Amino acid sequence: MNTSYLSRLLILIFIVAVCTACATRPINPSITKPEGDSKLGFKDIPLVSMQDKDLVILAFSGGGTRSAAFSYGVLEALRRTQLRNAQGEQVRLLDSVDIITSVSGGSFTALAYRLYGEKLFEEYETRFLKRDIQGELIGRALNPITWPKLVSSGWNRSEMAADLYDEILFNGATFADFKNTKGPVVAPSATDITSGSRFLFSQTDFDILCSDMSSMRIARAAAASSAVPVLLSPITLNNYSGQCPSPNSEWLNYFTKTPNPSRAASRTLERVKELEGLSQEPYLHLVDGGVSDNLGLRGVLDFIYQLEALQESGADTKLNELKRIVVVVVNALSNPKTTWAESESPPSSISVLLQASGVPIDHYSGEQIDELRDTQARWRTLRQLHDVPVTCLVSSDHFHLETWAPGFKLLRHSDTNSSGV
Repeated sequence: MNTSYLSRLLILIFIVAVCTACATRPINPSITKPEGDSKLGFKDIPLVSMQDKDLVILAFSGGGTRSAAFSYGVLEALRRTQLRNAQGEQVRLLDSVDIITSVSGGSFTALAYRLYGEKLFEEYETRFLKRDIQGELIGRALNPITWPKLVSSGWNRSEMAADLYDEILFNGATFADFKNTKGPVVAPSATDITSGSRFLFSQTDFDILCSDMSSMRIARAAAASSAVPVLLSPITLNNYSGQCPSPNSEWLNYFTKTPNPSRAASRTLERVKELEGLSQEPYLHLVDGGVSDNLGLRGVLDFIYQLEALQESGADTKLNELKRIVVVVVNALSNPKTTWAESESPPSSISVLLQASGVPIDHYSGEQIDELRDTQARWRTLRQLHDVPVTCLVSSDHFHLETWAPGFKLLRHSDTNSSGV
C-alpha cells in the first residue's frame, strides 16, 4: 500500500515538474497600425481642451514599499483637500489630478488607484502595504514546485512576482480595463537594460514596438517597473518595430522641420530618437524604472517640454487657457546613516556595491528637481518678457508652473525594502 502510494506521488510530482517546466512568459501581441489611444498614454493631452484650467501632475518615486506607502499617503491627503474649481464648485483636489507618472514601488499605488478608484482606500493597506511581499516572494522561490518554472527559458523571478501581484492586488486586470473606467492617465516606467533607455507603459511607447498594450496584465507592468536588477529578473517584451507604419503623431510635425528648434523642441526630438533606438532589436528586457529615473519625473519634464515646444510652434495646445500646472513630486529617498567612517576597516564589498549604485541615482534625482525649478523660472521670465504680469499663484489668471516636493524627513533615515516590491 505504501509502495503504491509512493509511486503515485512520484508520478504526480513528475507530471507537475514537466508541466511547470514548460512555463512560458506572456507574449505581447503585434499590431498592424499604431493605436494612439490617449486613454493608454498621454501623448495627445496637449491637444485637448484643458477644461479645468489647472493641470495637476503627480510623480511617484521609487523606493520599495516605503514609496508605495508615501504615494498612498499623498493620495489620501489630496482626497481630504477641498478646493474651488474654475466654475466655483467645491471639489476634492484628488479629483483634479490629470496625470500620474511612477517608477518602482510608486507604480503599485498609481496602477491600483487607476484600477480601483475610491475602492483603493478601503483595501490597499491590508491587501498590499501591510503584507510581507518580500517574504512571500522568497517563499515562492524556495518552493520546490516553482523550481522547474524558474529554470525554464520563458519564465523567471519577475514573472513569478507578477503572478503574486495579480493574486494579492490586481486580480488579473489588463490595461484594457482602464478604458472603461474614469481616472487620471497613469504612466509607470521601466528601464530597457540593453540601452539604458526609459520605457513608458503607455500606448505611445508600445506604438514604437508595433504592439498592443491593452491586453498586457497590469501586474507585469508593475513587476517590470520594480524589477530590481540581480534580485529580480527582467520582464521581456517582444519588439515588432517595422511591422507597422511609423507611429509619430501629427503633433511631431509642428517642429520636426524647424531649422532652429528651441531647447524644448530639441529635448522632445531627443526623446523620440531614444524611443526609435529601441526598435533595432527583437526584444526589450525591462528592469526597475529607478535605474533611469528614480523620481518618475523625467516623464513629467518631457511632457512639459513637449507642451512648450508645441506652444512655440503655433500648435493649438490650449496652454493659454491654463491657470496653473501643479506638479507634486513624492520623493521616497532613503538616506540611512552608516558607521563606516567610525571604523578603520572598510565596508564589505556588497555594502560598497549598494552604496555605489544608489549615490548616482540620488544625485540625478536632485538634478531633476532643479531642472523642474529652472523650467518654472524660465516660463515666468518668458511671461514677463511678453508683458504678462506674474502675480500670486492664488490670484493670477495666467499660466504658472508650481512644484511641491514633500520631505517626509522623519522617514528619510529608514532602510528601504528594495526587493519587497
